[in-house]
Amino acid sequence: MRHCVAAILTCLALAASAADAPVADPPLAEGLKSDPWQRVRFLLGRWTGTVQGESGNGTATRSYEFTLAGHFIEERDVSTYPAQLRNRKGEVHEHHGFISYDRRRQRLVLRQFQQEGVVNTYVLNTAESTGNVLVFDGESFENLEPGSRARETYEVYSSDEFIETFEVAEPGKALDLHSRTRFTRVGRAAG
Repeated sequence: MRHCVAAILTCLALAASAADAPVADPPLAEGLKSDPWQRVRFLLGRWTGTVQGESGNGTATRSYEFTLAGHFIEERDVSTYPAQLRNRKGEVHEHHGFISYDRRRQRLVLRQFQQEGVVNTYVLNTAESTGNVLVFDGESFENLEPGSRARETYEVYSSDEFIETFEVAEPGKALDLHSRTRFTRVGRAAG
């Protein structure tokens, strides 16, 4: 009888510890099993670009690097628009971003923090992305009107050149081009 009670207590203890065990992450999507960063790894390094859009014509500098123990890719961007007909005072726009890999959804997520206090969260649209085009659709927007939409598209021409298209839409309206920037690599990431 003692052996039966001991066996039952052991089984209950094992069941309780199994219930407290962390849930395993789902397996990575095909092609991401060895490197979830594969689709965006080309971005690592320093870039310069020319931008055209609602604010006029300007220049941009950008960098991407792994940060926080390699769990994120940090993006830093400064776009400068000199005074011009479309933008009499000119302006400097700055944003910082982080790309992460959401293991539960098996998707890359891009969060951008704008100097205007807006925070955009985008998720890689795997259905519309191809080998050389990455489409990030807006998922949430902090400090924007409810119903706003946005999309970031990266057209990769080589390991040293890509075009970023940023589209936005007010509630109930279609996406409209806000800016298009052609980036050229000026430095590779260290390591």
